[in-house]
Amino acid sequence: MKRSILAIATTLGLMAAGNAVAGEGMWVPQQLPEISGALKKAGLKLDPKQLADLTGDPIGSVVSLGNCTASFVSPNGLVVTNHHCAYGAIQLNSTAEKNYIVDGFYAPNTAAELSAGPAARVFVLDKIEDVTARANAAMGKAKTPAAREAALDMFEKNLIADCETGGGYRCSLSSFFGGAQYRLFKNLEIQDVRLVYAPQGSVGKYGGDIDNWMWPRHTGDFSFYRAYVGKDGKPAAFNKDNVPYKPKHFLQFADQPLGNGDFVMVAGYPGRTARYATVQEFDNTVSSIYPYTVKHYGNIIKLIDAEAERNKDVGVKYANTNAGLNNTMKNFGGQLEGFERINAAKTKRDDQAALIAYLNRNAKSKNKAVAAKAKAALKSIADIEARNVKSAATLERNFLVGQFNGGGTLGIARQLYRLSIEREKANAQREQGYQDRDLSRIEAGLRQLDRRFDVGMDAQIKNYALTEYLKQPASNRIAYLDAWLNNRAPADAIATLATSELNTLDGRMKWFKADRKAFEASNDPVIKYAVASMPYSLEQEAKSKDSYGRDLVDRPRYMQALIDFKNSQKVAVYPDANSTLRITFGNVTNYTKLDGSVQKPFTVLEEIPAKDTGVDPFDSPKVQLEAIAAKDYGDLADARLGSVPVNFLSDLDITGGNSGSPVLDGYGKLVGLAFDGNIESVSSNWVFDPKITRMISVDHRYMQWVMEKVYPAPELLKEINPPKLKPASK
Repeated sequence: MKRSILAIATTLGLMAAGNAVAGEGMWVPQQLPEISGALKKAGLKLDPKQLADLTGDPIGSVVSLGNCTASFVSPNGLVVTNHHCAYGAIQLNSTAEKNYIVDGFYAPNTAAELSAGPAARVFVLDKIEDVTARANAAMGKAKTPAAREAALDMFEKNLIADCETGGGYRCSLSSFFGGAQYRLFKNLEIQDVRLVYAPQGSVGKYGGDIDNWMWPRHTGDFSFYRAYVGKDGKPAAFNKDNVPYKPKHFLQFADQPLGNGDFVMVAGYPGRTARYATVQEFDNTVSSIYPYTVKHYGNIIKLIDAEAERNKDVGVKYANTNAGLNNTMKNFGGQLEGFERINAAKTKRDDQAALIAYLNRNAKSKNKAVAAKAKAALKSIADIEARNVKSAATLERNFLVGQFNGGGTLGIARQLYRLSIEREKANAQREQGYQDRDLSRIEAGLRQLDRRFDVGMDAQIKNYALTEYLKQPASNRIAYLDAWLNNRAPADAIATLATSELNTLDGRMKWFKADRKAFEASNDPVIKYAVASMPYSLEQEAKSKDSYGRDLVDRPRYMQALIDFKNSQKVAVYPDANSTLRITFGNVTNYTKLDGSVQKPFTVLEEIPAKDTGVDPFDSPKVQLEAIAAKDYGDLADARLGSVPVNFLSDLDITGGNSGSPVLDGYGKLVGLAFDGNIESVSSNWVFDPKITRMISVDHRYMQWVMEKVYPAPELLKEINPPKLKPASK
């Protein structure tokens, strides 16, 4: 589990789940029986109990990619997800001469499919087990915060080791209810993932960063992978003799044409929300973390863009990095605007004040148990808030040092040196991330670094981070970093790193196997920095663990108090996202922008040439523009729209990690893929705004149209076998 306050996922009690309504809420599977009435009212045609069968149809078709969601769509391991989720694999296989990012990629047969990279994974959910009692027993005798954290950590590692016995599975422990509930997730870990299809970049990323988080939208954000296993049916690393995985279930494309007001739902793996964060946590984010992230990412993007103009190879290598920076920068900027628009700070303060007033009333109760519980919760809230008081300068300093230390060969050196330290311990005693189960992932990162790293570009980024760091007052600087600089200009100090062995694959693989003594005796400039920086990192890690150990007591009390308060108001409660399987549901619908303009729920083909400029990112393929001009719709037009729908809006509640999630109709059939939200709604990660929050999805009819008319994939369409659409009723 992630060791940070905001990473502690919270599942709110089920008591008030019956008050659920369409739109808001990322519901855990265990809550589905409680919200069956709301699901049926919104338009679900299936028995809600069917959705609670996590390995059945249709939920058993949904898989995680680690940072995105996907789903099986054929009996031969074919997986559909977003183009931007497959972007890393597309980039990894691209060069300046053979640029699949621009030109697209299609494998007409399995022999032509390309590895998505050694780190690519498809995780198929096998089972979920409640282990709360065992976790609490493990922590029960701990007398200090650090001991409590250590006890939970050891419990987690032992639990996972048992779960993964026999190989082929990746298990994880997730905390719910602020630490009051723990569940073990067991997933089949498919390690051989191959790229099958990605449309041209001018389709899959149409509108680029300009249109990102915007509506109206016209993006063909979809791609296909295939999952492979060994001939024995068990997960195996990439091998030409591997065979396509045979999923127990796969989604079928819808035969009912989706229209305005229709029911839709998403099953997926949303990353993180913070709707139950405290006021101080919110203030840290709004006053410091988001503003400096937007500023610094914006400046780094300019550096990458400028270098990419001069060097096309850098443009390809840093395409995925740049896309991620742009996405985060625009998202955080949109959240800041949203916070101001809805006065989120006042909402957070009012909500917390109301909770505290409720607890103060209970603290005066004649019922001693109620009073004691309320007093304990009040103290926990105060303690959590006190731990989160941090200066803006310190937060920004840590960000800049993280930018300098992370990525490239410095990041690799620090990781490998830490690995050598951990290898001195028994496997069970090592820090998570450095156990035997993690070695294949570390090695994958070493092997694919060359496709995402350039010494000169990395030096520019590090020079920027270090230059900004030096603007910090002397009292806020870090001793080891200043000692390493030794009064040198940042560029001069960074130039010494260019001679490192780690800049080559052979060098990285050599140090992957090296012991601690070898690291500490090395004169390699990057390794010397890694060794010098480690004591400070370990010191900060120890402080973080102590804080987390305190949180293991305080957060459950705070969250239970919040649950009790909401239940007393008969308010529907649901969990913050924590990268575990969730379902959200609602309806296709329009919305009104801040300028008062009413937005239609669907975009159509004809709007693409109206937006097209012939210049990236609005440079549609010629064949696409010709097909639109000829009204060559095939059988995919919707009579209500007079054209083929491209993207559509709905009022579902999603966040990062939901990208690629299948959008299902009331019959559990695939009608599209979630890929974005509108810019006005991104602040809902913290304070949900039902009036304006919308999910943006690519319509399955546009996906089929692209595969028929724009970037033909006849064999792929034959495998998917989409049914003929029934006529739309006007």
